[in-house]
Amino acid sequence: MQRLIAPSLLSADFLHLGDAIEMINHSEADWFHCDVMDGRFVPNISFGIPVIQAIKKTARKPLDVHLMIVEPEKYFEAFAKAGADIITFHYEACTHIHRAVQQIKSLRLKAGVVLNPHTPVMLLDDILSDLDLVLLMSVNPGFGGQKFIERSYQKIGKLSQMITEQHSSTLIEVDGGVTTENASALFEAGAHVLVAGNAVFKSPDPQDTISKLKHA
Repeated sequence: MQRLIAPSLLSADFLHLGDAIEMINHSEADWFHCDVMDGRFVPNISFGIPVIQAIKKTARKPLDVHLMIVEPEKYFEAFAKAGADIITFHYEACTHIHRAVQQIKSLRLKAGVVLNPHTPVMLLDDILSDLDLVLLMSVNPGFGGQKFIERSYQKIGKLSQMITEQHSSTLIEVDGGVTTENASALFEAGAHVLVAGNAVFKSPDPQDTISKLKHA
């Protein structure tokens, strides 16, 4: 089973973002996780298209762009042009899920749907086989450094079972409260991709932490 690590640049030191990108380039990480927040869908504002463009110039791994914004479908093309390789958007922020997924795929990008902690995975039953990945939030979206919601393990298990029953190749990504202490249990529960922010960037040795997460 795939074990991918996607460090979240939201937790990096923005004054030295270039150094953070180079660290990830030289680490065992697989993706760059880029959290885009609009201050409307979530109570925080992060960064947008110009920063994604800047990251793309030196990033040597795929950009996993997580849109925590209202009306995300209006911005798919702009983020594709900025350099996104993967776009995920929130189920709770989009009315026409299937149309949005097809829109992303028409841009030749991987498409994923994000579920907030309170949103049941069963709502994806009719769209699951069309998705490249599902991102499960294991904290409430908007801020880094939150405590992991323990019920997330059950949610991962249910989604993993749905994927198996549909003979789908959809990946399960988990974001929020991921640490070297729970990474192994998350992979065992069925996760394929772990997003880690503070665990990586607050570590005295970020590259070593990434390695420990990947081989948990």
